[in-house]
Amino acid sequence: MRIIGGSNRGTKLYSLEGDNTRPSLDRVKESLFNIINFDLQDSIVLDLFSGSGALALESLSRGASKAYMCDNNHKAIEIIKKNIEKTRYEEQTELTYSSYDKALEHYKNNNIKFDIVYIDPPYMSDYSYKATQYIVENNLLNENGYIVIETDDSERIKENLNNNVEIYDERKYGRVELLFLRKK
Repeated sequence: MRIIGGSNRGTKLYSLEGDNTRPSLDRVKESLFNIINFDLQDSIVLDLFSGSGALALESLSRGASKAYMCDNNHKAIEIIKKNIEKTRYEEQTELTYSSYDKALEHYKNNNIKFDIVYIDPPYMSDYSYKATQYIVENNLLNENGYIVIETDDSERIKENLNNNVEIYDERKYGRVELLFLRKK
């Protein structure tokens, strides 16, 4: 796994061994960043289920000003710390070791808002739509902020989203889908 664009292009990142995490494929990641590239400059991003922190670090490499990362796996947190140090983004990152819901509550209580939120949880979980609803209902997005969900079952997510959010773009890459959402 590596950073594919920006100031840290080509930097190899550490990743978790085993089946507990599923890094985004390079072609999915490259497509995602081609789509959102113009929104990254000086943005504040949240990588909610960080794994290795690759999406947040890629965002910083491409011009984001601040990246928040969250994971509840101790080994993932250690890998993210190593990747932050390797890319020298210590000043531009905030890492939270907790469940996604407690992290979102922390951001809400500290009035932290985001321009782009990446949600890439375990595929069979209900975390995508629960996190999306919390983010939207608690105004954690800046005015033009949006959410990107990576999933292999977009229909299940669509069925469970409330009416206060809309999907404005969808992209499919094999079995992986990216959903782009914003508050109505």
